[in-house]
Amino acid sequence: MKLRWCWAMITVLLVVTAQPAGAAVTTVAKKLEVPWGMAFLPDKTALVTERTGRILSIKGTTVKEVGKVAVETGSESGLLGLAVSPTYATDKYIYVYYSGSEDNRIGRLKLGGTVEPIVTGIPLASVQIGGRLAFGPDGFLYASTGDATNGDSAQDLNSLGGKILRMTADGKPAPGNPFNSLVYSYGHRNVQGFAWDAQKRMYASELGQQEFDELNRIEAGKNYGWPECEGTCGNPKYTKPLVTWAVDQASPSGVAIYKNTVYVAALRGERLWKVPLKADGTAGKPAATFKGTYGRLRTVVAAPDGKLWVTTTNRDGNGGTPRKDDDRVLRTDG
Repeated sequence: MKLRWCWAMITVLLVVTAQPAGAAVTTVAKKLEVPWGMAFLPDKTALVTERTGRILSIKGTTVKEVGKVAVETGSESGLLGLAVSPTYATDKYIYVYYSGSEDNRIGRLKLGGTVEPIVTGIPLASVQIGGRLAFGPDGFLYASTGDATNGDSAQDLNSLGGKILRMTADGKPAPGNPFNSLVYSYGHRNVQGFAWDAQKRMYASELGQQEFDELNRIEAGKNYGWPECEGTCGNPKYTKPLVTWAVDQASPSGVAIYKNTVYVAALRGERLWKVPLKADGTAGKPAATFKGTYGRLRTVVAAPDGKLWVTTTNRDGNGGTPRKDDDRVLRTDG
């Protein structure tokens, strides 16, 4: 893979629009091309990936291209998740999940440098390929993969498809992983979002097929049932979801935890789901905001400015209706 370096500067005015609940929503950046991953540098500069391969920085009102990764784009493939090294101050690494010609990969690079693959062989298809990356509170890198339309791979512990992976910064299995491999949990169809609460409990969204989407509490070694279960089923060998939705109400992607509430960005559902967390880690009754207001929502992040940052994905070619200035990065207090 070669990194093609170029710079572009876009000045963005902060535009305040009305949120349905009455709070202000700020447009931080606009006219982006399918923004997907988002993370923040130690100086609070935001980094955003575009599925076409660009890495952008957002600082104040300025959006700048700071890197480009050569990718193969498809219905859902391209440059996806993004994570910043917890030791960025010394190593300057960022991590990306991206699609090549034969597989999905996880790589690391320094801004302006060449991407170095650290995990290869993640199943590739035009859809159901996961793509989220984040460093957990334990300091290890987590990644979500999809089954790449092969449901059997989700139950195959020798496959990287349909899993949540946990690894060192070099892409090796993290110490204590349940199967002495990269696999942390399995039986997933397509996880595109996860986050941790203040008690270091992990939660992840799950895109269903035709009936039910899910929010799951993720624990090491657990089997989440796909393809045998979509939503809740009666087999005790499979871990039950905390929340289920009809697929037309969710198709969940990014996840953030903010003020003891799980926020889930919905694609087909075109809304932001808010799921309160109870003290024991179970979920309260979900409520929705932004219903239909901004279209398809891909990513939600609890930002260092104390707000939620949310991306639209109406230009992704998967049924969205682009609004003026799409795609955008929005900022809200939830």
